[in-house]
Amino acid sequence: MPITRRDLDRRTFLAAATTAAGALATFARGADRDWSGRQPLRYPDPDIIALDKRFEKYMVGNAAIQRLHTGMAWAEGPAWCAGGRYLLWSDIPNDVQLRRLDEDGHVSEFRRPSGNANGNTFDFEGRQVTCEHANRRVVRYELNGAVTVLAQEWNGKPLNAPNDIVVHPDGGVWFTDPGYGSMKNYEGNKGELYIKEAVYRVDPHTGKLELVNDDLHKPNGLCFSPDTKKLYIVDSAGPHIFVYDVVDGRRLRDGRRFCSMELDGRQGHADGLRPDVDGNLWVAAGWGGEGYDGVHVFTPEGQRIGQIRLPEICANVCFGGAKRNRLFMTASQSLYAVYVETQGAHVS
Repeated sequence: MPITRRDLDRRTFLAAATTAAGALATFARGADRDWSGRQPLRYPDPDIIALDKRFEKYMVGNAAIQRLHTGMAWAEGPAWCAGGRYLLWSDIPNDVQLRRLDEDGHVSEFRRPSGNANGNTFDFEGRQVTCEHANRRVVRYELNGAVTVLAQEWNGKPLNAPNDIVVHPDGGVWFTDPGYGSMKNYEGNKGELYIKEAVYRVDPHTGKLELVNDDLHKPNGLCFSPDTKKLYIVDSAGPHIFVYDVVDGRRLRDGRRFCSMELDGRQGHADGLRPDVDGNLWVAAGWGGEGYDGVHVFTPEGQRIGQIRLPEICANVCFGGAKRNRLFMTASQSLYAVYVETQGAHVS
């Protein structure tokens, strides 16, 4: 006897609907859908794609990708402030940081000028830490409003233009310095790059700046694994993400290729990335065109299992919300979000 919908309980029905999303993938037209929210979308969202059955458990059948805000020039650096219940992000060319309040969705200017800020995060004491392109420095905003400069030069020479940033549970601040903000006036101040592109760590006890890796051509997005025993780094000079073992919370060793961003012959690129509690990487992807741009999800073994398709190039992501189960995505001119059935592994 065939099973009718009446025979299915709510949970089974939603699971079946989520699985059906994979079959609808070929009909997804992210660039054509109404992103204003005025025209409701029929569930399941056809732009959330399971490339492998392992991704289905992370899909919420009755949740849709939403465009929360638009009007930026190049949106970057989303970071969730749990204490304040707001999302912070950067609009680099417009030299401003924006804030979206969780309770009512209100968006306002948070800081202007921002030093053409790029990456942001919050440390384990709730303090905002930011990479500034224009000032070639990393700063921390103290709880009393003071600004502490954590890094601005290496061996007596100015940094290139700090880009993305994470905080280790021991308090160490890790950041990349590829120099994109000094290559054009659009995202900073055009000028010479005086030092090799590299990844650095600021010691939480001494404040000393330590170079931890300069193997990559353009180190960009970075994040720790849930247990902080691995560090993932995007090299945006090519299509690859690399992974390193973290030794004693302060050194890297055994660097190796984690995955390639190539998909069906398309040579797109990764940018920012964040892990979930299961160790999957949610990677901002772009420059591959329609059907590629958005977020690609990889297992801890480097296998691509899912996609979130966006109509714009995605620059960065973070998990947030009261349960850390909402993925925020800064993508070119807009901010997007979607609920997922997992949680972010870290505080921001």
